[in-house]
Amino acid sequence: GQLSWTGVGQFERFKAANALRQLIESWHVSDFHISSARGRKEAVGESEHLSTTGENLPRVSNYLFEQHPSVFRQILDAMAKRVPGIVSVEPRLMDDGYLTLRFKDGSFKTPFLDRYVSDGTIKMFAYLVLLYDPRPHPLLCVEEPENQLYPRLMADMAEEFRLYAQRGGQVWVSTHSPEFLNALEVEEVCWLVKKEGVAEVRRAVDDEQIVDYMAAGDKMGFLWKQGFFEGADPL
Repeated sequence: GQLSWTGVGQFERFKAANALRQLIESWHVSDFHISSARGRKEAVGESEHLSTTGENLPRVSNYLFEQHPSVFRQILDAMAKRVPGIVSVEPRLMDDGYLTLRFKDGSFKTPFLDRYVSDGTIKMFAYLVLLYDPRPHPLLCVEEPENQLYPRLMADMAEEFRLYAQRGGQVWVSTHSPEFLNALEVEEVCWLVKKEGVAEVRRAVDDEQIVDYMAAGDKMGFLWKQGFFEGADPL
């Protein structure tokens, strides 16, 4: 089980196993829960990487704010472009020793605590914190990033995931968003087809008809909605 595998990885003579263990342990599956990310959090705990549920969002934000200010500035710039009105996000250590996030809307003098901003605002900020990590995960898996976000933001999100991959990490995203698919290239898309209890991976680039349509200027999301992804009915 996990204990024996960890033990094998700790023996120096098993260098290949140790390298594989380190690789697997650095994989990240994002299952972001807005309810977990909101509210004040203890200032002590994991702060260098966003957790699976995002419950340490204030700590990671504070870590980037203090240790990687240029990265945090990039996050704020991207946030301002995607969420109208938001001009800054501030991690704040409270008098009771807890951390919280405060969002500044340009129309108001006083920042709002995170519990007063929309789910979409929280989720967009969390994704940017995840994707601008100074040390990208070698494998990042994200499920349905379109939830709680405006469809018009999907092209921007697709580009952010693409940039993350270009920095050295591999990205797998599961989605049911035509808008997200429309922002992808044919070689970036695959789907699963289940036959007799076994899932088979199909690649869009292996389908000549899809490749021809894309070469003619079509979009992946439109093709999916029109039923061109055999075995992956959009209905």
